[in-house]
Parts: sequence; structure tokens; C-alpha cells
Amino acid sequence: MRFIYIIFCFFLIISCEKSKSQYVDIQNDNSEVFTSTAKIPDNHFLGDDTCKSCHDAQFKDWKGSHHDKAMEVANAVTVLGDFDNTTFKSQGITSKFYKKDGVFYVNTEGRDGQYHDYKIEYTFGVEPLQQYIVKFPDGHYQCLRTAWDTKKNKWFDLYPDFKVVHSEWLHWSRGGLNWNTMCADCHSTNVRKNYDVATHSYDTKYALINVSCEACHGPGKAHVAAVNDLGENYKPNGDLKMTAGTAPKALVDQCARCHSRREQYSEFYNFEGTFLDHYFPQLITNTIYHPDGQILDEVYVHGSFLQSKMYQNNVTCTNCHNPHSLKLRFEGNMLCAQCHDTKVYDTPKHHFHEVDTDGAQCINCHMTGKFYMGNDYRRDHSFRIPRPDLSLTYGTPNACTQCHTDKDDAWAWEHYKKRHGTPKAKHFSELLAPALTGDPHGFETLLELSKDTIYPEIARASAVSAMRNYIDETAINTLISFLNDESPLVRGATVDVLNEVNSANVSSYILPLLKDTKRSVRVKAFMAIAALDVSQIPEAYIEVYKKVEKEFNTHLESTSDFAGGRAKKALYYAKKGDTQNAIVWYEKAIAIDSLNNMMRMNLANLYYRNKQYNEAETAFQLIIKQEPEFAQTYYSYALLLAELNKTKAAITQMEQAIRYTPNNARFYYNLSLLYDKNGDLNKAETTAAKGLGKAPNDESLLYVLAYIYQKQGNVNKAVNIAAQLVALYPNNQQYKNFYNQLLQLQ
Repeated sequence: MRFIYIIFCFFLIISCEKSKSQYVDIQNDNSEVFTSTAKIPDNHFLGDDTCKSCHDAQFKDWKGSHHDKAMEVANAVTVLGDFDNTTFKSQGITSKFYKKDGVFYVNTEGRDGQYHDYKIEYTFGVEPLQQYIVKFPDGHYQCLRTAWDTKKNKWFDLYPDFKVVHSEWLHWSRGGLNWNTMCADCHSTNVRKNYDVATHSYDTKYALINVSCEACHGPGKAHVAAVNDLGENYKPNGDLKMTAGTAPKALVDQCARCHSRREQYSEFYNFEGTFLDHYFPQLITNTIYHPDGQILDEVYVHGSFLQSKMYQNNVTCTNCHNPHSLKLRFEGNMLCAQCHDTKVYDTPKHHFHEVDTDGAQCINCHMTGKFYMGNDYRRDHSFRIPRPDLSLTYGTPNACTQCHTDKDDAWAWEHYKKRHGTPKAKHFSELLAPALTGDPHGFETLLELSKDTIYPEIARASAVSAMRNYIDETAINTLISFLNDESPLVRGATVDVLNEVNSANVSSYILPLLKDTKRSVRVKAFMAIAALDVSQIPEAYIEVYKKVEKEFNTHLESTSDFAGGRAKKALYYAKKGDTQNAIVWYEKAIAIDSLNNMMRMNLANLYYRNKQYNEAETAFQLIIKQEPEFAQTYYSYALLLAELNKTKAAITQMEQAIRYTPNNARFYYNLSLLYDKNGDLNKAETTAAKGLGKAPNDESLLYVLAYIYQKQGNVNKAVNIAAQLVALYPNNQQYKNFYNQLLQLQ
């Protein structure tokens, strides 16, 4: 299915049971529980000129930097693009850029599919591209899809190969390129989104338009007052953030609030607490990362850097980047030579390339990259050794063949072995990639990775997250053990997976995490126990339950302008058993992302459950129209038609499901039953047999085939199949009874 830019995960709730065992409150994080929701008044931010008076050198470095130019009012100085009545055409849309009375405008397709004139309010960024922002009457500020290439001095389409119609969420006038929620929090200072879900409108405010000194160091009012009061006796007292005295990992944590792909948990950032009190990062999953953790989609550095040995060894952002100019501290290999001996590494004996060539540059082997937004080349900060062997096994990229484009991965691996031998240490990706590429035995390697604290925290959390594809009794017991892990990332990932397990027994293990030190973990825990009524909450947790409920509602409100945020609210109501409200919020989610068929599928199934059969049928038909090759839709639609006793139509849809996913045993099972219901026992038999050809030991197919044989009068065949069932599932009393009944018929 075409699941585009889904910000949040939506979960299929499955049923399972587990036995209870003792569990204790988590006591593994020494930090205090962070609960602050204080809002900082804009007048506490004094502006960059105030900082300049004492920090002139730092101010000069910052002036003109990407942070300084993050966002500016559009005028003759700040606008770099050609607005001299120029036109640009892409995907059938012609945009005209022009000036009128000194004001910059664009004429292009709007939300309604018609052409309109739009005033350029702001510039966004400075190089290698500059975007332009227009304002809509409902407080939505939108970034144009057409941007200016500041190196080639030309207009270009950010997504030149991607056709987007005006009604889609990804259209420039809608959510995908909305400044208020997609951009503002990291491009301006002290942003409050101020979204009104009832009117789908914004009243967004900020203290300073760009990434100012105080965007990183915090509001300057208290600091300036202390300096003025104490003069030469002033000593740093925590009144500023991100200083030279900030510990390496703490600095990364603070930079991460903007340099990460993440989900928001607080209403706004107030310089209190940690990253995980305001956000939770995107873990290593397919479509976002390659299976070995290399960057695939845009992840904004943090998620890849957490994978690195650099991070594990307390290398921090400012070791390589000037924190004010953002430029590299040294050119070429001298940057790496700060830590790595040039006599060992900056030599052909190590890199096997001629000196001063591209192949001799450390970053070209250890920091490969990708172009994002059309022309912005960004490097992978996981600092990894090229692994052509993993490329051969999992289809992941490697630096060797990215440079030697005339060679293949087999060539690269042979040369690697000749020069370096086989890798001496096991990289975490060797344990994660099998599961992310569909290995049926991947759980074993995930367990090894998640348990071993020698591996990066994000890798361990990603391993736990990937366990959702192997849910059974053993997996659930294993997952419960990670609820008490020292890593809040691991705890959060564990709760997310257990959130998909529909069992009150599991909820009892999650309850203690309502007291977790990290707000994002507490909120995840609240979602995971949503099926519990307040009356089911133990008295010892009632007070904290009510506190976290407020944090949870803030999380939902803060993300309610995303289709994914609304869908999470729908899922919450569904877990509570409130089907009507779940339907309402899925409908609201689809209202702002009409092509998100994952949400429409959930909505269709809720319609079905709520006996709104006409609405369910309409929803399924629309999904099929938009996603004609997605088998699950045909399957769900067939079940609905069967419920309505439209058996022939149900058969047609189930046959389509098998056409697009021919190895799904469940599809054959249901089709066999439909043929039986339609009185065609021969087709029922051949369908079940064909399914068993795909899954020889599938118990549902074995059972239905024995049942069909019995109806046909082929008792001996039925007995043989039933005997297989008993042998495969000796603890199933139903199969034993069925087998004994058949024996009596012989």
C-alpha cells in the first residue's frame, strides 16, 4: 500500500494470554521524574543583540550561519530566488514567480486545484536550497514545493518524480509541507503551535524568528540579570543550556530535539527535562533505515549518530562542528585526526587509495550519504566500516560499490577480505538485519542483540521493536523482562510492542511504568493499559494514573493536527471499547489525509464491527480503487460480504486476495469455507489442498479439509487428515474429539 509519510505507528491488536508472575516498580533510573509543563513568556528571550554585547566572537560565528538564516522575513535582501516573472513547470503544474510593488509573489495551484496568487511571507533556509512560505487565512503557513537551488541558481521541484494532486496530504498547501507543525519547532525560538482541532486552524507564536542564541542556550533573562547583579563575581549556575561544561551525551540529547526524526509528547519545549521528556525518536525500522541501520529516509542525524562508536565513546557534536558557525572544525582528514593517528589511518596501507584522492578521504568510506530534498547531500553519522558481505546478504548499500559503480558487491567483498580479512567484531546489524528482512528465525538474533548492553541503546531498542513480528507466548514473556531495562529507549520500545497485545495480564506488568522517569515512556504505558477501566487500576496507582492521563491527553492534543495523531486517539477509544468515538477520530484523521488507506482500513473494520455495513463496504471499495494490489483489503471486504450473506461476491473478493498474496494460508482457509457455504464441495476441497501446498502444517487448513472430506463422505481421507492434526497438536482436545468421531464413522 502507498503509506506516505506516516508519522506514527498504528497497531493491530492481537489476543493472547500469559501467566502472572511477580513484578516490581522500576528503580533503575537515578534521574528525577520530570513533569514540568511550564510555558516560557516571550519576554524572557532578549534577542541576539543582547548576547552580542558580551559574546561578540560567538555572535560573529553565528551571524550568517544556517541557524541564523533558518527563517527570515521575505525581502529584497533575504530572497535569493529569481522572481523576475520567471516560470517553472513540473508534474503538469506551472508556477510563476514575480514581484509587485516590491513584494514577492507566486502564482500556482492551491488547495482547490485552481491557480491563485500567493504572497511570499518568509524565506526558509539559505543553502543548498531556499524554500518560500505563504500564509493561508486559517493560520496555516505553507512551504512551496518548488524551491530555489542556491548553487545552480535555478528553480527545482523537491519531489520531481512524485505526482501529487491538490487533495493529498503531501500537496504543498496541506499537511506534508505545513510550517506550523513540520518545521516551526526547529526553525524558530520558543514556538507554540496553538492548533485548534475544531477549526483545523493555527495561531502559532514564537519569541524569535530564527534559531537564535537562545534557541539553544535557553531564555537569557535570568542569565543577564545574574551577570548584571554579580558582575565579575558571576559564576555559571545552570541559567544557560548547552554550554562548554555540558557533558558529551547530554549535549547530543539537547541537540536531538531538532536533529532527529521523532514523535512529540509535550505541548512545547521549555528547556527542562531531557529529550525523552518531550519526544521519542524513530527507531531503526524498514522504510526509514536500511536493515543494517544506514540512513534511508531522512532521519536528521541523531538516530544514526546514536549507533556509532563515536557516541559510545563520548564524542559529541561540537568535537567536529563549531557550535555557532556550524562549520567543520578542520578540513579533510584532519577532522578525524583529532582522535585517530594519521600514521595509522591516513595512509594507503589503511585506505588503499592514492593520497589526496576522494578514496583517501575518511568520510567517503565511513560516512556515506544521500541527497534529500532534491539537492541536499547529508552524510550518515553512524560512522561505520563498509560491509559488502551484508550487502550481499541483505541488499544494504556499502561505500565500496557506491564509489566503484562499475563493480558489484561480490567484487567488493572479495577485495575487502584480501585487504582486511573477515570482520573481527560482530556489528549489531548482523543481529538486527535478519528480522528486518523477514527471517522466520529472526527472533533469536533479536534476543541476543536486545540483551547485550555492549550494543548501542538505539540498536537494542530497535531489536525489541522488531520483536512485534514474532509475537507468541515466549516472545511476550521475553518482552516483559525488558520493561525493567536500564535504557528508557528499550523500555519505551517494549511498551509499544506490548501495546499490541490485548491482554489484561500484560497490563499488570506495564502499570509500574506510569512512574517511569521519562514522560514519553509514561505516556506510552498509559496508552498500553487503555483497555483498563479506572476501577481496575490498583489504588497504589490511582494518583499517578490521573497525572499521566493529563500528560497523555496533552500528547494527543499536541499531535492532533497530524492524521497519525488523530488515528492514535481513535485507537485509544477502540482499546477502551468506545467504537463510536474511535470511528469519529478515524474519520477526522482521513479528513486531513484522504489517501492514508491504513487508517481507512481500520475505519472500515470498525464500521463492520459497528454493523455500519454500507459505510464499511464504501470504505473497502475506495481502498481497492486507490490500492488495487493490496490483498488485505480484498480479504476484509470478503469477510464483510460473507457476513451479509453475499457469498458469491465474497468468493470473488477472496480470490482477489489470493491473487495478490498467494502464500497466505488464512486466505485459502476462508475461501474454502466460502465455497462450502456456496455448496461447491469440490472447489472447497481443492482450495484447502492448494493452501496446504503453501503451508503443509497449517492447522486451520488441515481441519477444514478433514471437515470437507467428511461432508463428501470420504471418511478415510478425513481420518488421515485428523490424525495429522492430533499428531501436530497433541494438546488440542477439540482435534482429539473430532478424530474419535471420525473413527466411529468408519
